[in-house]
Amino acid sequence: MRVGSEEHRRLLAVARGEEPPDLLVRGGTVANVYSGELLRADVAASGGCIAYVGQDPPPPGPETRTVEAGGAIVAPGYIEAHTHPWVLYDPVSLAGAAAALGTTTVVADTLFFHLQMGPERLAWLLDDLRALPVNYLWVARLISQSEFPGERRLFSPEAAGDLLGREDVVGTAEITRWPALAAGDGHLLEGIARARQAGKVSDGHTGGASEARLPALVAAGITADHEAISAREAISRLRLGLWTMLRHSSLRPDLPELLRAVTEEGVSTRRLILTTDGSSPEHIAEHGLVDGLLRLAVEQGVDPMQALRMVTLNPATWMRRDHELGGLAPGRRADILLLPDLSSFRPRTVICGGRVVAEEGRLLAPLPSLDWESYGARPRFEPSLPLEDPRLYPPRAGASPRGAPVIELVSAVITRLRWERLQEREGLVGLGGAPEGLLYAALVDREGGWVSRALVAGFAGDALEGFASTYNTTTQLLVLGRDPRAMARAAARVREMGGGIALVAGGEVVCEVPLPVCGMMSPGTFEEAVARNRSLSRELESRGYPFHDLLYTLLFLTCDFLPAVRLTPRGVLEVKSGRVLVPSGPPL
Repeated sequence: MRVGSEEHRRLLAVARGEEPPDLLVRGGTVANVYSGELLRADVAASGGCIAYVGQDPPPPGPETRTVEAGGAIVAPGYIEAHTHPWVLYDPVSLAGAAAALGTTTVVADTLFFHLQMGPERLAWLLDDLRALPVNYLWVARLISQSEFPGERRLFSPEAAGDLLGREDVVGTAEITRWPALAAGDGHLLEGIARARQAGKVSDGHTGGASEARLPALVAAGITADHEAISAREAISRLRLGLWTMLRHSSLRPDLPELLRAVTEEGVSTRRLILTTDGSSPEHIAEHGLVDGLLRLAVEQGVDPMQALRMVTLNPATWMRRDHELGGLAPGRRADILLLPDLSSFRPRTVICGGRVVAEEGRLLAPLPSLDWESYGARPRFEPSLPLEDPRLYPPRAGASPRGAPVIELVSAVITRLRWERLQEREGLVGLGGAPEGLLYAALVDREGGWVSRALVAGFAGDALEGFASTYNTTTQLLVLGRDPRAMARAAARVREMGGGIALVAGGEVVCEVPLPVCGMMSPGTFEEAVARNRSLSRELESRGYPFHDLLYTLLFLTCDFLPAVRLTPRGVLEVKSGRVLVPSGPPL
């Protein structure tokens, strides 16, 4: 609401008691995150903002919507301060799930929209997403998560500057290539400088950084970090002045350990924020979103008011938006929850921007239907790319004097490198199939310029014949399997779907997940995303996938920032040294 506008003048009139409110929530106990008190008070709103909080509200008029709290706790809407709205679900379906669970503001990453659509069409998308029943705020990427030719032109400082000029963009997104930032990379520093000039924040990503490396990252300009995995790491980040996000996600369910910093070490919660960090659909369906973090925090011994601040006032203050978000006070957005208690944190009623959007976990507000094609969201495939040719996928003999690199998974996302000296007769080239215990792996440029090839161990067993996915951090075509013919069939099916995931067995597609939005998302309901996630997990587990988060295994197999070796557009990359062990090459 613009100060001095007619809408703002009416808000003041309601605050003075001279005009009736649009919305009146009465008969509740307000959780005041500013004072730490539980106070008997009513809340009146006008034009989507709060005008009055107290025991003598302005009288309702004939058009006022009155919500009877019936003694419920009246709390600010939850803020998810760090998420990725592209984990099979898209921003629309995630908004529906979030609203029903009480998360009224979502701070989201733009990576794959920027990567696929470009900055101009990304801006069109952000405009259209303002119609959602939650308040989306965004962080702009300065760089991708896997280097490719032309990356820095696409993610230019000028593009970041244009996005940072938007009211709904609160800063720059996490920089996963943090060693480059610590070394003073000019491209990254210019992006952070533009954020500072715009009065906005810079999120960080310091996974794997030692305490000795952290000062350089803070000095470079990051203001927050979500990568602590122990209480000690959380405290070390706090001591350096970082807003420290305590993560509990489908990949890293670390909150009980992280909260020891509060419950055992007694650190202040003033600069702590809770986040789910883009959890998988099935994890959200089972554990909730921000509401689940609150339940867990209180179970671990955190005071309920402190926990509530970590998902309301604290993230709003970090974003420099506490004048409009994060609490129930005049001038703030009317994002209001009616909670039965401060232990379950499951809202009875959800109000976002002064509008009732959910009741008893059921979404009431309609979700818009977006024309994703108009944004250029569908992945492009070069028609002449020979995906049906089985010769495209096996590694090449003689690619390295040490043999063929094997990317061995030791957890859902961490790998180690080994080498295998395999002969052509064993199927390293040709169609005989991968050696026992290993899978062929190929990352194929969708436009036909290059292919990176390796062997993979630990992803699945010998029963995985052919599997293909654009769901990975490059959005190129990742193909895995023991049988090159089945791999070719899976890859061809993904192209037919215009992006997605396909599993082939016995010559037939036995499981498929269409992902026509940037190769990462399906424009269906959240419940459909959950069902697809569960079906895919079940199929891969039956073929030997041994870990707990398949989607993040797929996502990060092609990244350039996690240990130890990755399959990237440049080739097989040893992450720590930055050396390309086997470069990518032409398709055939």
